[in-house]
Amino acid sequence: MKKDIHPQNYRPVLFIDNSNKTEFIIPSTVVSSEKGKAKDGKEYPIYHLEISSASHPFYTGNEKVLDAAGRVEKFRAKQSKKSIKK
Repeated sequence: MKKDIHPQNYRPVLFIDNSNKTEFIIPSTVVSSEKGKAKDGKEYPIYHLEISSASHPFYTGNEKVLDAAGRVEKFRAKQSKKSIKK
C-alpha cells in the first residue's frame, strides 16, 4: 500500500439526522467544530444531516406513488373546461 496518500484527519464522527434525531457513528474526514456525546457515552465531533437513510422515504418504505394517469386526466379535464368557456 502506498504511504502518505490517506487523509490524516480520518476519525469517528457522530452524524445526527435533524429530521428524526437518529445518530450514526461513521469514520469520516468531515470538518466540524462542534463536539458532543453519543449514546455510547463517548465524545465525538458532530455533523448534522438534513436527511439520511433513516428518514429518506425511499429507505423507510414511506415512498409516495403518484397516480400519473389520474393526474393527466385531471389536467385534460381542466383544459377542456377552459376551451369550452372561450
